[in-house]
Amino acid sequence: MLFRLSLTLALLGLLAACTTGGVKEKAERLYWPKPPEQPRFVFEASLRSEKSLKPTSAADRLRYRISGYVEKDELFMKPFGVAAHNGSVAVTDTVLRRGFIFNFWRQKVYTFGVVGPEGVLVKPMGVAMDAQQNIYVADTGVGRVMIYDALGMYLRAVGDAEDFDRPVGVAVTADGSRIYVIDAGGIDSQRHRLVIYDGEGRRLAIVGKRGAGEGEFNLPTHVAVAPDGTVYVLDSGNFRIQAFSPDGRFLRSWGKVGRNFGDLARPRGLATDGEGNVYVTDAAFRNFQIFNPRGQLLLSIGEEGLEDKPGQFALPAGIAVDERGFVYVVDQLFLKIDVFRRVPEQEALSIMATEAVFR
Repeated sequence: MLFRLSLTLALLGLLAACTTGGVKEKAERLYWPKPPEQPRFVFEASLRSEKSLKPTSAADRLRYRISGYVEKDELFMKPFGVAAHNGSVAVTDTVLRRGFIFNFWRQKVYTFGVVGPEGVLVKPMGVAMDAQQNIYVADTGVGRVMIYDALGMYLRAVGDAEDFDRPVGVAVTADGSRIYVIDAGGIDSQRHRLVIYDGEGRRLAIVGKRGAGEGEFNLPTHVAVAPDGTVYVLDSGNFRIQAFSPDGRFLRSWGKVGRNFGDLARPRGLATDGEGNVYVTDAAFRNFQIFNPRGQLLLSIGEEGLEDKPGQFALPAGIAVDERGFVYVVDQLFLKIDVFRRVPEQEALSIMATEAVFR
C-alpha cells in the first residue's frame, strides 16, 4: 500500500510539473464534468518526449507563463497504441516502426523494437502490458504479436501467418495467462476475428468471422480485458462494442453509428478500468466516452481542437487506463499522449466547495 501511494504521489508531482506550457494555476485546471457538478476527471499533462518526465524549474515555469511559450517536442511521427502499468507507459509508432517506454521512476524514455536479429518491429499497432510490465505488440507488418520485457528487451513472439491476416489489437490478463489478439482480416477476407492464446503462446480458440451477428465482426480493431475477465472487442465496422467471456463465449453488445452521446462515429481506441468500465476514443467526436459494463454512457471527456491545447483532440487513437485510474490518450495529429486523472470524492467535494465560494 505504501509503495502504491508513493508511486501515485511521484506521478502526480511529475505530471503536474510537466503540463504543457508550465504548471496550471488551480483556477485553470480542466475538470469533467465542470463544477458545479461533481468533477470525476482532471487533465494532468501531455507526454511528448523525455522532457515530459522531468520536473520544470520555478524559473522555467515563470518564463513560460510570461512569454506564453509552449515547448514542442518531436519524439513521435504517428503514435497509435498505448498501454500503462506501475509508472511505465508504452507507445507504438507506426511510421517510426518502433515502440517507446516512458518510465516515470527513472524519468527516461526507452526505445524498443529497433535492433535485431529478433524483435524488430515493422508496423506496430496495438499494445498491451501485464502486471510484470511485459509489453505485447500486435505487429501487422510481421503478422505476429511481439513480446518484450519492461525495458524493451525482446522475449518471444506469439502467432504466425496461419493465425492472422492482419493482427492489429492485443490484450493480456494481468498475470499473463491469456493473450487476446484481434485479426482485422481485410476487405476481401473473412478472417475478422478474435484469437485466444495461453501465456505460453498456445492457441486456445478462434472466435468469430466476418458478419454483423452476435460474435461476428466487421473490421475489429481493439480488444481489452476487464478485471473480472470479461473481454471487450471494438467492432469498428459494426459501430459497436462486443463483450465475451474469458474463453470467447458471446455475452452482450452495445452501440450504433450516430452523432449523439453514447453513439459511435469513428471509434479508434478501447480500454477498461479497475471497475470494469469501458473507455472508447472517437475520432469524429474528438473525445473519449466512458461506459459502464452494461453499455450505459457515464461521461464523455474532451472536445475538438484546432490548436494543441489540454483536453482538446484532433485525431485521438489508442487509450489506456492504469491501475491507479490515470487515463492515457494518443493524439496522432498533435503527437502527444494526454494524461487524465480520476478525482477522488473528497478532492471533488473540496473543489465544489471552493467553486461555490467564488461564484
